Amino acid sequence: MRLSPKQLIIFVIFLAFQINAQVETVPLKNGVYLFLKEMKVKGILDYIREDDPVLSRFEVKNLLNEISKHKIDLSNTELKLLDKYLFEFSESIDPDTTTQLFNPQQSSSSDLEKNYFEKIKYLYAYKGSDANFYLDLLGDFYHGQDFSQTSAVNSNLFDIGFRLRGTIFNHLGYSLTAIKGGGSGNRAFAEIIEPKLLSNYKWVESIENIDNYDFTFGYLKYYSEPAENMHLSVQLGREDITLGYGYGSKLLLSGDNPAMDFIKFNFDYGIVSISSLHASTTGYFHPDRSKDHTKFFAFNHLKLKFDNLFDIGIGESIIYSGRGLDISYLTPVGFYKFIEMSIQDRDNGSIYFDLQTKFLKNLELQGTFFLDEDILSNLAELDKYTNKTAYQLGAFWYQPIGINDLSLILEYTRIRPYVYTHYDIKNNYTAFGANLGHRIGPNSDEIMIQSNYNFNEWIRLSAEYRYQREGENIYDDNGGLIKNVGGDIAVSHGYILESEKAYFLDGERVNTNFLKLAIKIEPIRGFFFDLSYNYLKRENLAKHLSSNQNFTLLKFTFEY
Repeated sequence: MRLSPKQLIIFVIFLAFQINAQVETVPLKNGVYLFLKEMKVKGILDYIREDDPVLSRFEVKNLLNEISKHKIDLSNTELKLLDKYLFEFSESIDPDTTTQLFNPQQSSSSDLEKNYFEKIKYLYAYKGSDANFYLDLLGDFYHGQDFSQTSAVNSNLFDIGFRLRGTIFNHLGYSLTAIKGGGSGNRAFAEIIEPKLLSNYKWVESIENIDNYDFTFGYLKYYSEPAENMHLSVQLGREDITLGYGYGSKLLLSGDNPAMDFIKFNFDYGIVSISSLHASTTGYFHPDRSKDHTKFFAFNHLKLKFDNLFDIGIGESIIYSGRGLDISYLTPVGFYKFIEMSIQDRDNGSIYFDLQTKFLKNLELQGTFFLDEDILSNLAELDKYTNKTAYQLGAFWYQPIGINDLSLILEYTRIRPYVYTHYDIKNNYTAFGANLGHRIGPNSDEIMIQSNYNFNEWIRLSAEYRYQREGENIYDDNGGLIKNVGGDIAVSHGYILESEKAYFLDGERVNTNFLKLAIKIEPIRGFFFDLSYNYLKRENLAKHLSSNQNFTLLKFTFEY
């Protein structure tokens, strides 16, 4: 969207008198993150915090303003996307650029005219010198149609909720979101089109007369600049987050898990960036609530940023349970592995190294090396069961061979047997039974090819192909475990070992091909249509069995 002359004048005046820095964060599903990523790979931006990617609104606006300094280097579609997001993150409540359902005095009498479709929409908004408040109505509708069966299988999901957010005294951001939904049609297929249902208590409990689910998020976030160019923030609450690098899925925290309650600390100054998080979650679902338990996930990451060269970092995580909050893991400057040893080695620790380049314009390379439990001592014995390692390598090429607005991504992930498992199932790398790490799990690898194209500022096309290999545990016809090859995150090697060796892709070999074609359209600002075609072919080479699944998914989302 390009601003009209009248809107542009209003927008510039607003920026000139801007008082409030919006500290509340931007949800990960917002398309602005894709735009910032492409501008970073293009070389317009030198740095965005991708290993802990959730940004405050003022951080996004600062990055957009930086992009504005390089308009001469932007394509026509990139210029329109820039205008679109500058408009969105202006936080204006002027009636010529916004409309409010519950505050008609702040809505233009000509709201039904053409520019209504481009206006920012709120249920209600207020801006003062020391505080502001924005209230949005949220909703989703999914319709999935599975064509793999002899008779049609379909599922519908529908939910509605609200989000209120704002900033107080320029430093304290707040947000509260509540969503309630229900489903109809085939229950198992609904869990395919929305995997997060598998870790939603109301859905899994399934004791009411209609399948239903709910999500809630809320937090307080304090931000300060103790010195020039020094950025410090502390956040307490819950929201969707990811950690680490990864174009398709991430080795450290993929975001496919349920939201966790956490306290998070971020510090940036010069070349140093520190992120620390301590979160609580739950174990596997049990109908008997006396068997439920709380588990904790702690994370630290230190990164060094070298302008126009690369970012390099080291991080570690700990999962523990069976006790309350352990102060040992609260410090953002401790070394978890040694701390774990000092408190008698009860927990599930990992360490990882990552690297992301920025010295090649339009081409980014990145990699992550993940070590679960063991610290380097068994790397020479590549087939030993304690060699619980994984790595991921990826490349992001923007504007390949000079084609504007197109991106190509290639990524390879390899995860050895038993990665993410633990001798105590309560401490394995899961939340509510959902894998915290990469979607493919242990004893598997995946190659992913992805392409995205911004047709214009309102339409984005994408295609993705994945080829995955797995080595699954071997079971008899009655479900009894015959051989554990480290292919199941819920089955550990335990204390008594069958073998000192764990061979990669041992067990029942299963290959999977996955194809997805998708289009995302925003015909009216804040109203999104996602349409995708998905094809999956799974082959069990050991049993000479294969299965196919192809389905379409329409998702409609609105924010008003």
